[in-house]
Amino acid sequence: MTDPAEPAKLDWMARWQRVARRIRVPLGFLAAALYLFELSRRAPRPAAVAWSLALVLPGLWLRGYAAGYVKKNRELTMTGPYGYTRNPLYLGSILMAAGFAVALLSWPVALVLALGFLMIYVPVISSEERFLRATFPEFDEYCQRVPRLLPRLTPARFATGTVLAPGHSEASLESTPATAAGTFSITLYCKHREYNACIGASLLYLCLLLLRPGVSALMRVLR
Repeated sequence: MTDPAEPAKLDWMARWQRVARRIRVPLGFLAAALYLFELSRRAPRPAAVAWSLALVLPGLWLRGYAAGYVKKNRELTMTGPYGYTRNPLYLGSILMAAGFAVALLSWPVALVLALGFLMIYVPVISSEERFLRATFPEFDEYCQRVPRLLPRLTPARFATGTVLAPGHSEASLESTPATAAGTFSITLYCKHREYNACIGASLLYLCLLLLRPGVSALMRVLR
């Protein structure tokens, strides 16, 4: 027997998923503004900035690695990093965000980033998985063998089938042998403009190293 509350729950989730998709970019800019504000109030510790690289660099690598496998609107991928986790792009973003929170040692920034993930990426991931489950018969088997976020220690192996790429909700129904789709492509990396993540991370590190001294120098000049 169907629970009468289930349709209402799904409708609420669908509405919030639409809202989350629309506000995640503006919220990203707000988080960046908060980060720069906190940076203007406190000088980053060199040791914390150095330790942050242990999270930011793996996050950048994982996002770039995943971008080189995704063929948006053509295939769904379960090779490469998608054999370890269903959402390597989001996992990479989480590692980067955590790294920059460590670099600044700011509880407000860490709290905003954590709430942002819960409010934005959890419903977005849920929405994408609903689409994939409704579109690809193989997706349930993929979910059983590959975790949503925290990666497996060894990659799941699939002989043939549709290549699954969570994080891209506009994929088509083209089927491809999984073993034929397991090669990283620098062309795909550039097509998805994943180099922008490297540029953004570099700019944030420049801010961490130069913004505070620059503001202090400007204040001395103005005095």
